[in-house]
Amino acid sequence: MAGPAPEALKGEDWAGEMGARWLASLDRFEGMIAPIGAALLARAEYHAGERVLDLGCGGGATTLAIAERVGPQGAALGLDVAPMLIERARHRASAAASSARFVCADAATAHLDTPPFDRLFSRFGSMFFDAPVPAFANLKTMLKPGARIDLAVWANPRDNLWMMEVMGVARRHVEIPPAVPRAPGPFAFEDLGYLEEVLTGAGFGSMDVTAYEGLQPIGGPGTSPVAATDFVLAAMAVGRVLDEAGADVRDAARADLIALFTDRHIEGEGVMMGAKAWLVRANV
Repeated sequence: MAGPAPEALKGEDWAGEMGARWLASLDRFEGMIAPIGAALLARAEYHAGERVLDLGCGGGATTLAIAERVGPQGAALGLDVAPMLIERARHRASAAASSARFVCADAATAHLDTPPFDRLFSRFGSMFFDAPVPAFANLKTMLKPGARIDLAVWANPRDNLWMMEVMGVARRHVEIPPAVPRAPGPFAFEDLGYLEEVLTGAGFGSMDVTAYEGLQPIGGPGTSPVAATDFVLAAMAVGRVLDEAGADVRDAARADLIALFTDRHIEGEGVMMGAKAWLVRANV
């Protein structure tokens, strides 16, 4: 086992390294979480003419889908801190002749030169704020009184085998410190009590939650065990940790991941592993 890596899973640099990793594997990332995004969109029930802000829009897939639902009388604006992802989103919108628009800015401090929005949407884009209460309070200034927000956030890691089992493999080869509860990152809002504290502190109320549970295709639908392994090592933060441990450690972990994913592979579907997310609704 390699020596300790006390900052191994430090907060993601979405404007830099993590944004670049996401862009390089954009189709695989989006294919993996598409079912949860579809569930959140269905729960949001957007109507023609609504103005929607898409927080942490990434490559813009959800913003484009929202734009279709709200139509030309509405508005869909994607907001993300990663310039490379916003550039790709704009290219997609242009190619699709979509009315979706995109802004590169930090949502925690941004001030948009637009009329206020009726709705806020975020598929896994709301959990990375260093100071979430003031960040959500800033987002509230972009919304109309009575506006509704719809968020997808990951539930507890133990209910997300796609993460737990991958990290279990990594920990056979490198030392990874335990996650810090409530720290910025994918599982910052696993505790719904904490999320309610954040939203209440920022001026939102009437929080309502439903659980999404299902099998998630690692690296997207139809991905082979080898391709899923290469996706995890290239695109996820754990890959960086194994890179830093050296080629021998990385190769051994890669072999173990291939074995794990082979065991979880379903022909015609891909590497399918359990996932759980909270679909959260609240109002200004």
